[in-house]
Amino acid sequence: MRVSLRWLAEFIDLPTDDPAAIEQLLAGLGHEVEGVERLDIPFTGVVIARVEAIRPHPDADKIRLVTVDRGTGSQEVVCGAWNFDEGAVVPLATVGAVLPGNFEIGAREIRGVVSEGMICSERELGFGGDHEGILVLEGDYEPGRDFTDYLELPDVVFDLSITPNRPDAMSMLGIARDLGAKLGIEVREPEISVTGTEPATALQITVEDPTGCPRFVGREVRGVTSGASPMWLQARLRAAGVRPISNLVDATNYTMLELGHPTHVFDLDQVAGEQLIIHRAGSGDTLQTLDDIDRTLDPGDIVISDADGIISLAGIMGGGPTEVSATTSRVLVEAAHWHPPAIMYSSKRHNLRSEASARFERGVDPNLSDRAAARVAQLLVDHAGGEAAAGVVDVYPEPIEPWPVELPLALVERIMGVEINSSEAADFLTRLGLDVTGTDPLRAVVPTYRPDLTRPIDLVEEIARLYGYDNVPERLPLGTGGGLTPGQKRLRLTRSVLTGAGLTEANTLGFMGEADLDTLGLPDRDERRATVRVKNPLSETEETLRSTLLPGLIGAAQRNVSYGHPTAAFFEIGRVFRHEPSPIDKRVPHQPLHLGALLTGPVADELGGPVRPYDVHDATALVRALSHRLGWDDVAIRQRELDGLHPGRAAEVVLAGESIGAIGELHPAAARRFGLSDRVAVLEIGLESLLVEPEWWTLAEPSVYPPHKFDLAFEMSADVPAGDLLQVVRSELGSELDTAEVFDEFDLGGNRKSLAVTIVIRAHDHTLTDEEAQERRLRTIEAVETSLDVKLRGA
Repeated sequence: MRVSLRWLAEFIDLPTDDPAAIEQLLAGLGHEVEGVERLDIPFTGVVIARVEAIRPHPDADKIRLVTVDRGTGSQEVVCGAWNFDEGAVVPLATVGAVLPGNFEIGAREIRGVVSEGMICSERELGFGGDHEGILVLEGDYEPGRDFTDYLELPDVVFDLSITPNRPDAMSMLGIARDLGAKLGIEVREPEISVTGTEPATALQITVEDPTGCPRFVGREVRGVTSGASPMWLQARLRAAGVRPISNLVDATNYTMLELGHPTHVFDLDQVAGEQLIIHRAGSGDTLQTLDDIDRTLDPGDIVISDADGIISLAGIMGGGPTEVSATTSRVLVEAAHWHPPAIMYSSKRHNLRSEASARFERGVDPNLSDRAAARVAQLLVDHAGGEAAAGVVDVYPEPIEPWPVELPLALVERIMGVEINSSEAADFLTRLGLDVTGTDPLRAVVPTYRPDLTRPIDLVEEIARLYGYDNVPERLPLGTGGGLTPGQKRLRLTRSVLTGAGLTEANTLGFMGEADLDTLGLPDRDERRATVRVKNPLSETEETLRSTLLPGLIGAAQRNVSYGHPTAAFFEIGRVFRHEPSPIDKRVPHQPLHLGALLTGPVADELGGPVRPYDVHDATALVRALSHRLGWDDVAIRQRELDGLHPGRAAEVVLAGESIGAIGELHPAAARRFGLSDRVAVLEIGLESLLVEPEWWTLAEPSVYPPHKFDLAFEMSADVPAGDLLQVVRSELGSELDTAEVFDEFDLGGNRKSLAVTIVIRAHDHTLTDEEAQERRLRTIEAVETSLDVKLRGA
């Protein structure tokens, strides 16, 4: 929403015209200021002139000699435009004038005739793109007067981001109301007065879907002449980012920006039977909208029909057959209240978002429709020479009334941390247009232009906005219960471990495409293929919610490499989406919290050390460091082939016997498809189980007796993980085990390998004899051979 400071001055007398101070006021009211633009006068030396005479150029066929009256006398200029006649009022750049682009006007001889100045087009004045002809001014203009006197310049425009719950703030009046409430000053509303003349309108309106259209107002204006709007009105539209079209269309856009209620004008002579029917579209119905696109309608779309068929997609865009044109002489002004969800879904379904739909989907005031229609009629009477027909057709079967909300004062103090007495709270709410009675609780009747105020907490927010967020004191929470939860502490510790290891946290979009999974090389059976599709994706390459963090991290690495940074070490903590219901709320997909990491490119082992490429061992070291710091020392890494990863450099991460993720290097073919030439080490694990506080350890009194040490070497399949061997040893020897470590691995060929482990044992109550140590050694050998189907080497 672009707010013109000059236009705003019509509604409210601000105590300052300092843009920085006003920006601060708007931000404090919850309206984020995305930009401030200064609009200056782009030219000098341009005056109003009236064309007195036009004659042919004696030595050229395509240009004419034009005599103009500039107030202080007549002068002759040469002009190549043919869109005006004698009597026309035009802007004249006099000799010495400077136009946009630092173009200075001088007396110039053209084919033997001296032109004393130049008659200007819109583009030459810096107003827009129309360069087809001269800017012909409609209305009351005084020859000789400076053209800038008729412009709304200079000006300052604030570009505001309006939250979805504030439809009233998408208007000049709504912003003025907020500022007036904040500053405690009066707000002037536009004076709207239209006198109808006989004969009365014959318009008939039937609403077949009162849920989709609770109110519809139509009125007729006859005798209009299509032309240009006054310059002041055009300037206000341009400042608001709306292109002026004609006085007929501009009246509706001006009203929408001024009051916040979109309207539409139909060429009434093109409305068959002078009747409108509001209903839902039928299956297979079509409509050519004003953007010349033929649209196939959906049964959920609300449409407007005349006696011959559909003529408008309600609340979004009108149809081509009833569009106003240069020959239009009678118009039908439509101002309706539409069901917000219906407009939102239709807008998204047709990928058609307009200024009107942006307001209707938020919820326009239903009790403003009659005033909005009257305001458009007033502008058409004033600036299009029209005459409002007697009679207004207003279909409003179940009027929507203001609603009461009770506010206990204790809630205000509990939320804001500030004691606000009854009179102060009532004053704040009254300034916002609410009718307040009572003391505690306050009973506030909410006007229908504030659909966001339905609960006591909403009123607390309004009081806080006017009280000023900056005026709320900072206080530490009282009593117990403050601080971080155990899960939050462990999440911070996770980030600390990873950043301490040299990784940078990334935050990528929660969307991806099926093509990303294809590039990863995931087969159809992979659970990550079961994605949640987005109905209205941001782009064709982001049509699903992410089922894995890897595409986002790989994309970040791609961008780094493309900018000449071959080394990337990223991690991301975020939710992925499963095609299964959430255990918390069955209406939404399951969204487990995952940790993903990516390492690629050259890295130095230590400061000044040799450079080597990242590989899978860096990723496994991250998992070990993280599990150790989080207290989960029984996290295991088991080698196995996994989809999308290098077959010899992949493993699953196991906690308490359950797989919680995968680790490895991207398959070289997949890495090449992503445009990454180095090894790409990745990991992705479910984080929620690691964030659970493990059981507290208990101190085991260390043995003071000497240890026994022995080595064992086992022959086994190359697929048996070393972790499984160590797990069997730990389980068999129990509390007597001091340490067990693999110290050698040897490839025997034929998919066989040898693992050698060194074992240290000691008893807690005596020194083990050689016989006892041998008994434990034999017991360990038997347990390993039985559990893992391996054999002792050299036996």
